[in-house]
Amino acid sequence: MQSLWMIAASFLFACMGVCVKFAAEFFSTAEIVFYRSLIALVFMLLLVRARAIPIATPHWRFQLWRSISGFVSLMLYFYALSMLPLATAVTLAYTSPLFLTLFLCWFRNERLRPAMFGALGLGFVGVVLLLRPTFHAEQLLGGLIGLGSGMVAGLAYYNVKELGERGEVEERTVFYFSLVSAVISGVWMTLFEFHRINVPGGLLLLGVGGFGTLAQLAMTRAYNRGRTLMAACLAYSTVIFASLFGMLFWHETLSFGAWSAIALIVTSGVLASLFSRANPAEQD
Repeated sequence: MQSLWMIAASFLFACMGVCVKFAAEFFSTAEIVFYRSLIALVFMLLLVRARAIPIATPHWRFQLWRSISGFVSLMLYFYALSMLPLATAVTLAYTSPLFLTLFLCWFRNERLRPAMFGALGLGFVGVVLLLRPTFHAEQLLGGLIGLGSGMVAGLAYYNVKELGERGEVEERTVFYFSLVSAVISGVWMTLFEFHRINVPGGLLLLGVGGFGTLAQLAMTRAYNRGRTLMAACLAYSTVIFASLFGMLFWHETLSFGAWSAIALIVTSGVLASLFSRANPAEQD
């Protein structure tokens, strides 16, 4: 039953993607990232105060790396959403578990088992197939940006994993991520034209920040109270919701080859979750 929180998180993340894609017609990516981070920052500040969680952290180096990598990943993801079909952008961003596995092997000298190697290979074959139709088209840059989002997100999740193993409070991690993202994007958006917020644009920005924050909280609850393995696999339901929203709002249609590539990437992510089970308690 607790795994339903991940379904809710996936739905909310897809809703955030819809709002980002619509908001890109009114605002720059820098502005969207800033308002999304600012809304999350205000919410998390109220939350840590209500729960009497100290803001000071003994793990500031990991918090800094997690926040910077998370910001870069978010920025690239929002760029990709504005340039690609929703399902394609979301799928490329969800290559992060594949890159996380590689980072764990690199930084911790963990050996890559044959089964995991096969899962990663399957995923990257899917990436090549998904990008191949766009090699000579305008969507090539968007595809590479989306893939970059997944890679940098893998680094962010590596730092989240390190923080979790050191006993860092999750709310504090989300707070610092929101704080750093708001500061950097606030400076970044001064380099571009400022767009005034009207009612439709304001509602979209509120949707980006609100859906994103609620999705983060639902995802956290899914991992904390549900089965880790089940939650990791259900996270890919975001791709399904994104596909449905893309067809509903933008009448997006993908080729059979693109859908096959998406299926390969999702399958590899699920297999990677299965093969990376950390302990017997996560195997049921």
